[in-house]
Amino acid sequence: MAAAPHPDGRTRRTGPTETAATQVIVVGAGPVGLLLAGELALRGVQVTIVEQRHAPAAQSRASTLHARTMELLDSRGLLPDLGRAPREPRGHFGGIPLDLTLPGPYPGQWKVPQTKTEAILEEWALGLGADLRCGHTLHAVADRGTHVEAAATSRHGDRVTLRAPYLVACDGQDSTVRRLTGAGFPGTAATRELLRADVDGLDIPDRRFERLPGGLAVAARNPAGTTRVMVHEFGAKPRERTAAPRFDEIADAWKRVTGEDISGGTPLWVNHFDDANRRLTHYRHGRILFAGDAAHRQMPIGGQALNLGLQDAYNLGWKLAADLDGTAPAGLLDTYHSERAAVGAAVLGNIRAQAQLLLGGPEAEPLRTVLAELVAHDDVRTHLARMISGLDIRYDVGGPEHPLRGTRLPHTRLRVGEIVCSTAELLRSGRGLLLGLGSPPPPLDPARAGRIDTVTAHTELGSPLAGTPAVLVRPDGYVAWAGGPGGDGLARAAGRWFGSA
Repeated sequence: MAAAPHPDGRTRRTGPTETAATQVIVVGAGPVGLLLAGELALRGVQVTIVEQRHAPAAQSRASTLHARTMELLDSRGLLPDLGRAPREPRGHFGGIPLDLTLPGPYPGQWKVPQTKTEAILEEWALGLGADLRCGHTLHAVADRGTHVEAAATSRHGDRVTLRAPYLVACDGQDSTVRRLTGAGFPGTAATRELLRADVDGLDIPDRRFERLPGGLAVAARNPAGTTRVMVHEFGAKPRERTAAPRFDEIADAWKRVTGEDISGGTPLWVNHFDDANRRLTHYRHGRILFAGDAAHRQMPIGGQALNLGLQDAYNLGWKLAADLDGTAPAGLLDTYHSERAAVGAAVLGNIRAQAQLLLGGPEAEPLRTVLAELVAHDDVRTHLARMISGLDIRYDVGGPEHPLRGTRLPHTRLRVGEIVCSTAELLRSGRGLLLGLGSPPPPLDPARAGRIDTVTAHTELGSPLAGTPAVLVRPDGYVAWAGGPGGDGLARAAGRWFGSA
């Protein structure tokens, strides 16, 4: 078995050359693929990750984690690994400052380099038993009806064929799986682009979405002294590119917009992103599924793209595991598309609006002025902050009406016996949760005991769960049922999300 070096001294398995069987093939070892692999491995699923890179990326593309993503990382016990991540209470909507502070344990946005997020998720997934095969280029995928076959070539030229009941594409906006399968990817082509570079040796002022007569300029220096610059010239059309832009192109655009010369800096990384806006017609194609940027392409404004993809994986993992172990009720796996495609459409819509505000020229100023006035009203600010932070999601879970139905389980402190814990800690098993508040919850059929943890707890004064006798919570933290001690509708909700007894 060959191995490739890892920067911290560990090894990444590149795997055998013969045909190998697994339960799920995950294509792509970015944050989305690694989180999905961990979610599957947590539930005992044999998962193999296929990654084209020989080693982790050195550049930190996305660096923003929002409140809902922090909550899901908390529910898996991964937050301590982030260390003292800087928190910024202020974000933006299309470049207009926006206070993201909301009720909950993780208000605002948290600045974590993508390299660190990937390292944490990789260690977690591999520790749970996931198999990571780097240096493998995928060149064929086939859904055989009963299983999927994926053929890849290692960096040594060895051919590997993997077979599994399912394959999930987490391989980014230029997804190889999407190209090989011909999955429909409708939407709008790019009309504007933003050039970006990480540069050492610069001494220029920090700029936060500064609109100048000729364009938009952003500059931010990190604690290590590297400055990230981003620039857009108003009216400039995106170029047809087969590779990243040259640094001199970025430096020239920066000088035209700001008048500053950054050509003497040392570029560490250059790239570009545009406002193309596309979403798969179906997130599931038989035994092949898509998550993250492989399922949707959007301008990465405010870190929403990364957070959207991570939450795709969180939604899919438990459903796919239940399908594989035979406990999934009919249609459970199809709810991945119905739930996440709707969320994706909403996020892509707000990103498209933000792109027009951010990159539009003088014609956008009247709209920016009106929106800035509206954001001063707290109900408007709260609405936009919940949208960006992922806290506004409400799934259609069916069942009796209740304010909590379909929303995320509110974060609150609980007393379980003599132990004080959070609602997030009660989700760390990866199973469902039937939570009785103040008294034991209504009984469930004992045959579901392995799928649902039953807990009786007492809430603190002022808890958002106060006044709700019991809740049934899905493994992804969303409330499937909430009701009284009689349990009206509980059995139906348990059957819909956790299968028959």
